[in-house]
Amino acid sequence: MQKNEPRLRDQVRAVIRVNRYSIRTEKSYWYWIRFFIRFQNMKHPREMGAREVNEFLTWLAVRRNVAAATQAQALNALVFQYDKVLDKPMGDIGEVIRSKKPRKLPVVLTHDEAMAIINRLGETDRLIASLLYGAGLRITEACRLRIKDLDFQQQVVTVRDGKGAKDRTTLLPAPLLAPLQCHIDTIRKAWREQDKAFLHPVSLPFALARKYPNAGRTLEWQWLFPSPSISTDNLGNVVRHHRHITSVQKAVRNAVKQAGIGKQAGCHTFRHTFATELLKRGTDIRTVQDLLGHSDLRTTQIYTHVLGQGFAGVRSPLG
Repeated sequence: MQKNEPRLRDQVRAVIRVNRYSIRTEKSYWYWIRFFIRFQNMKHPREMGAREVNEFLTWLAVRRNVAAATQAQALNALVFQYDKVLDKPMGDIGEVIRSKKPRKLPVVLTHDEAMAIINRLGETDRLIASLLYGAGLRITEACRLRIKDLDFQQQVVTVRDGKGAKDRTTLLPAPLLAPLQCHIDTIRKAWREQDKAFLHPVSLPFALARKYPNAGRTLEWQWLFPSPSISTDNLGNVVRHHRHITSVQKAVRNAVKQAGIGKQAGCHTFRHTFATELLKRGTDIRTVQDLLGHSDLRTTQIYTHVLGQGFAGVRSPLG
């Protein structure tokens, strides 16, 4: 490390936030960067390069038997570190043994099973799970919705900074219009009356917080599903964050047990079910791809295999 140079973690954090990557991406990238450094006996990445990265990725596939997507995620983190943070592009890392761990088909629910789980949740968690199933949202995307992200007139949900730092729009289900309007009216009333829950601003994206420090007190930037407790943001300010993802995941797991559904289902299962239900009802796969926010159609095509439609309509000679 050069004299007076910031710690590597601080450098990584600064570059990620300038590029407006999500907090989950930040945590994931730092996990793999730290893992790489420990694997290479705590050498600083500046002292290493393509050869060491090749060794690490090959070890993940051969010795750890990670999935192909996990190996790719580790590579993305290390490429980001060298290209964006250290300004030392790796170039060609040579032949890497690719992970051959087979990708499992996702677990999906029937419509009745999905509704049985949703109906066993408390009011707020029921709204969140309904958006997972009815709009195909990821749990992080649902919890991070703000009031301004719902367009009731067009019946559209705008997902900001989704996976890959991309924005997209998806369906706002008609059955949720009234419950969500009522939910927002409750937030609006408390906001106008300056309820103690609004004594502190909501947390904001890093760049926006610096440019518009008062935006966190406006109604449109309020979280749709705020956390019941306050916390501190990345700048050390006391703020209100969105509902914690793990609390929703725990509630859904409990509801799955109560519903007696013998499947390994969780929050993400609702998104899988959204996709399969749309395809089952004749929705074009390109439209499903857009609604899910998949950059590669092959990711969406996994759901055709779940439905047994992966053979271009070929019928068995048995009938």
